[in-house]
Amino acid sequence: MQLGIVGLGRMGGNIARRLMKAGHETVVYDHNAQTVAQLANEHAKPARTLDDLVRQLMRPRAIWVMLPAGGATESTIGALAGLVETGDILIDGGNTFFKDDVRRAKMLKAKGIHYVDVGTSGGIWGPERGYCLMIGGDKQIVDHLDPIFDALAPGAGEIARTPHREERDPRAEKGYIHAGESGAGHFVKMIHNGIEYGLMQAYAEGFDILRGRMHENLPEDERFDLNLPDIAEVWRRGSVISSWLLDLTAIALAQSPELEHFEGYVQDSGEGRWTVNAAVEEAVPATVITAALYARFASRIQHDFAYRLLSAMRNQFGGHVETPIVKGTAEGEPQGPK
Repeated sequence: MQLGIVGLGRMGGNIARRLMKAGHETVVYDHNAQTVAQLANEHAKPARTLDDLVRQLMRPRAIWVMLPAGGATESTIGALAGLVETGDILIDGGNTFFKDDVRRAKMLKAKGIHYVDVGTSGGIWGPERGYCLMIGGDKQIVDHLDPIFDALAPGAGEIARTPHREERDPRAEKGYIHAGESGAGHFVKMIHNGIEYGLMQAYAEGFDILRGRMHENLPEDERFDLNLPDIAEVWRRGSVISSWLLDLTAIALAQSPELEHFEGYVQDSGEGRWTVNAAVEEAVPATVITAALYARFASRIQHDFAYRLLSAMRNQFGGHVETPIVKGTAEGEPQGPK
C-alpha cells in the first residue's frame, strides 16, 4: 500500500522505515531537506513540497501527518485540505487534542475528505517493538487502511492470550484498535498518557523513598544502603509491578545510579492536563493522575531524585530532553495546545 508521510522527526521517520520494511511504499516530506534525503537513501520517495507529495500519490490518497500537536499540525492539515481531492484520506498520528479532531473531521467531511485520528504509542522504540495504535474515524476508511495499521502494530508476539476474548476484535491482540468515531482514537491515547503520568510518578516516588533510607536523621540501625539498579532489575522478574516503564527505569539506573546528567525539570506534553480536564467534565475522580500532573509542575521549582528519575524515564521511552522554560517557577506551557 502507498502512504504519504509529512513530518520525519523521532517518530515519523521511523514509521516510514517500519512500513517500508513491511513492503509498503512511502512518499515523504519534511521542511528539513536533509531528513528527506536520508529517507530517500532508504528507498522512500522524496517530495520537495506538500504539493509535490500530493502529486506523487495515487488516488485515493492517504497522507499521515506526524507533527507536534497545535499550530504545526493545524496549518499542515489545512494546507493539505486545499491540495487533495474528494475521497482522499488525511491521518493525524500525533498527540492532537480530541476535540480538535471532532472539529476537523466535520470541516473535511464537508469537502468530501476523510479524516482519521491515530493515537500512536511506542516512541523511539517503535521500529523494533512496533506501535500501539488507537484509531478514530469511519469504519470503512479505517478498514481500508488496515494494511498500514497492521504493519505498524507490534503483532501478537509472545504475550499470552487473555481468556474469554474469542468473540472479540482480534486487532486488539495485535496492538491496534478502532476505538470509535473521529476523536475517539486520540481520546483513548490521551487517557493512556494520563495513566502513564501516574505510573511514572509512583515509580519515581518509590525509588526516591528507597534512596532516602540512608538519611542521617534516621536511626543508624534502620539505615539501609540499597542498590537501586539491582532492585529495579529484580522487580522486572516475576514482580506484580513489572512493566515496560520499569524496564526503562532499570536501564536508566544501570547507566547512572544517581542520574547525575538529569536536572529533574519534568515537562508535560499536554495530555495530562487534558485528561484532568476530561475528568472534571465527567465528574470522575482522578486523584492519582491529577497529583502526578501537579508533581511535574513542582519539579520546575525543586529538583530531587524522584524528578530526575521521571526525566530519565521520559528520555528512555521518547528521547525527551529536559528543556526548562522558566527556571525557578512552576509556570510554562505544555508542548501542545491548551
